[in-house]
Amino acid sequence: MPISMFDITILLPEIFLSIVAMLLLVAGAFSPGFKASQMCYLLLGSVAVAFAVAVEPGSLRVGEAFYGMVRVSEFTLVFKLLVMGASGLVLLMMAGHLKQEERSGRAIGFEMPILVVLATVGLMLMVSANDLIALYMGLELASLSMYVLASGDVKNLVSTEAGLKYFVLGAIASGFVLYGSSLVYGVSGTTSFAGIASFAKESGGASAMMVLGVVFIVAGLCFKVSAVPFHMWTPDVYQGSPTYITAFFATAPKVAALALFSRVLMEPFGSLAASWQQLLLFVAVASMIIGAVAAIRQRNIKRMLAFSSIGHVGYMLMALAVNTPAAYEAMVLYLLIYVAMSAAMFACMLSLKNASGYIESIDDMAGLSKSHFWHAFAISALMFSMAGIPPLAGFFAKFILFQAVVQAGYVWLAVVAVLCSVVGAYYYIRIVKLIWFDDAAVALSFVRSRSVQAVTLAGTALTCLYVFYPQPLIDAGHFAASALM
Repeated sequence: MPISMFDITILLPEIFLSIVAMLLLVAGAFSPGFKASQMCYLLLGSVAVAFAVAVEPGSLRVGEAFYGMVRVSEFTLVFKLLVMGASGLVLLMMAGHLKQEERSGRAIGFEMPILVVLATVGLMLMVSANDLIALYMGLELASLSMYVLASGDVKNLVSTEAGLKYFVLGAIASGFVLYGSSLVYGVSGTTSFAGIASFAKESGGASAMMVLGVVFIVAGLCFKVSAVPFHMWTPDVYQGSPTYITAFFATAPKVAALALFSRVLMEPFGSLAASWQQLLLFVAVASMIIGAVAAIRQRNIKRMLAFSSIGHVGYMLMALAVNTPAAYEAMVLYLLIYVAMSAAMFACMLSLKNASGYIESIDDMAGLSKSHFWHAFAISALMFSMAGIPPLAGFFAKFILFQAVVQAGYVWLAVVAVLCSVVGAYYYIRIVKLIWFDDAAVALSFVRSRSVQAVTLAGTALTCLYVFYPQPLIDAGHFAASALM
């Protein structure tokens, strides 16, 4: 049957963003005066339109399209909106930051924000994939864009090195996914999620080849979410990439990869839970421990946040390993709060400069409260929230997640998570101590950018005020998890 308007409607946000990105790419190539900051604002408006299209009841149709290759459900809708929201925050940060850079004569190429949007399209396709081929296409579209973004600072050798490391290791991870998919196809004779699920149920058990295929796919997806033991690239890429690109890596790709992780394990391989649960338990525990311990030695903020993100991914992978509706609800809530905290923290970093550039050393923040009180307050609130200190949003995210794990009977796993959270609190509280009690090591200047300040304010406000009105985020978690389960 030919492609219908129903198919177009299902993927209308992705199609719209792809067309806008290609048009602006051509416009930028033939208009030498097109600045990157202007491109950011145009693309930010396009993302806002795509977001509105996705939530507008008249255009939203839940179902399968393109011969079952993609599927939109309440679960995928929540995650697609979260991907677009995270990308919008990053584009807003980029716009303000790049405007400052252009005033200083340090302009970058107009293609950088376009690559962010193309990566966003790939991530949205990953979330909606209903077939192993569609999964791989979305994965590669996002990955190829992000390899270039990581090496976006062409005059910085560290950035070039980050892009090369990301490309080499990312290609290996993509190979894992592709090889695992080929094994699954060889056994089941189909790449459709529904077809694989049907075959797994009818066969009455997991064959060795099917389990091996699942292991390879899980390994590839572990790379995309920075889970141990496939986390090696994360600190180097976070440190070497431009700060606004690091903010993108810390938010949108993790949202999409966790959504894809959830759907792949629950939909085609749900009947094989006994085969992948033990593997996922190991990955979750190892990620929590490595993330907590390795971050203690870091003196670079971005490297510390990289190991912190590995630990946070470990917490969220607990929900997948536990495999209960309450755990999935808690994971969505945790992810929503984590995105807000991460975006706000990177926005804070883009607001402060020392003599050599934007701050990256933890020691640079010593005595910050004496010169920049409100930024000191914002960073302190975000650090306390990431550590899980009440009554901030991060505490409730961890509490609800740990509660769901205990209710599922995995008390030992919750104990490990709590101990890792206590260890992790050390490096968060260390930053707060430097900010409020130490003397300033270097003079810091404030970079005035309304766009960057807006992201800081939004993320900090959600972190601090969540306790007064948590219901919208809780409802979002329930809405998504009920569709998945």
